[in-house]
Amino acid sequence: MDYTDDNYFLTKRLVKGDEKAYEYLMDTYYQRLCSYAYTLTNDHGKAEDIVQNVFVRVWTKRKKLNPSFLIKNFLYKAVYNEFIDEYRKNKSVLYLEKKYLEAIDIAVENEQDNLEEIIMLVNLEINNLPPKCRRIFLLNKKEGLTHTEIAEHLGISIKTIEAHMTRAFKILEKKLGHKYETIFFLACNPKLR
Repeated sequence: MDYTDDNYFLTKRLVKGDEKAYEYLMDTYYQRLCSYAYTLTNDHGKAEDIVQNVFVRVWTKRKKLNPSFLIKNFLYKAVYNEFIDEYRKNKSVLYLEKKYLEAIDIAVENEQDNLEEIIMLVNLEINNLPPKCRRIFLLNKKEGLTHTEIAEHLGISIKTIEAHMTRAFKILEKKLGHKYETIFFLACNPKLR
C-alpha cells in the first residue's frame, strides 16, 4: 500500500495497528530523524537512541495519534521533545553527582563532628517542618517525585508545591545554616544511610 500522499490514511492505519504502515513510517523517516537528532546531540549513538525511543512510543501510543496532524511534523516535534527530556535527565544526574561529591567532601571535612549526628540534626529539622511542607519536601527529596508528580498525587497546583519547597529550604537554611546545604543530599537519600 502506498501512503506517500495521504497523511490521514497513514495515521488511521497506524492507529489500527497496521504493521506495514509502521514499517513505511520507519523506512521513510528513520534516517531523516536520526540526522535531525544528530544536529541536536552531536552524537550518533544518542541520536539513534532518541529516534528509536520516539518510534517505540509512536507504536505503543499509536491509538492516541491524531490523523488531522501531519505525522512528519509530529515525529520531528517528538524527537525534539525526547532530546529535551534526555538533556534534562542528564543535567539533573550531573547536578546530583555534583551534590553527592560536595556532600562527601563535607562528610570528610566533618568526620570529627560525627556525620551521623549531622544527618540526625538535618532529619530532626526536616521533621520539624510544618506538616504539609514536610510531606511535599519528603516526596520530592526522599521519594524522588517531580513537582508535577507531587501536584497530581496530592491534587494541588505546581505553584503550591513550589511555594512549599521554597518555604522548606528557607526554614532549613535558617535552622541549619548554609554550610549544611549539601548534607541534605545524604540525609534525604535512603540508599546512603
